Amino acid sequence: MSKLKRVPLIVVAVFGLTGQGHAQDDAALVGELMAFHGSKAIVDVMSTHCYETTGLDNAFKDAAANWYLRNISYLDLADRVISRLGGGSPEEVKAAETYGGSQIMTAYNQAGDKKVFCKAFLEQVDSGTLDIDKQLPEVLKRAQDISAS
Repeated sequence: MSKLKRVPLIVVAVFGLTGQGHAQDDAALVGELMAFHGSKAIVDVMSTHCYETTGLDNAFKDAAANWYLRNISYLDLADRVISRLGGGSPEEVKAAETYGGSQIMTAYNQAGDKKVFCKAFLEQVDSGTLDIDKQLPEVLKRAQDISAS
């Protein structure tokens, strides 16, 4: 699995708390849902960075906008479920976004060929590979189930 594909999963690992009991299960799910915000930050940060470093190629802006349109309902769902479970402070959201952004920038900085990295990133965003329903399907399903109950 490439570093690029692992980044959203890393966000889940950091924000997904483990534990037993209902309150701990809720806290774990809140942490996992925060990864949705981390995914958004990954797309925003890297799209902007690649746009700026590739000579202002609008394909990056378009890809980020399209990602957002495909994923806004998942972000909204996550926020509603997080709120219902008693989490989601602005600080938690900011932490998830900061972590996601820093992880993708670390992967970018470690890449040998930055243009190749940006091209691969663009392809993954355009293809939907980095969409929330593809990266975090189990967490999304749990949030949908809670929202429907």
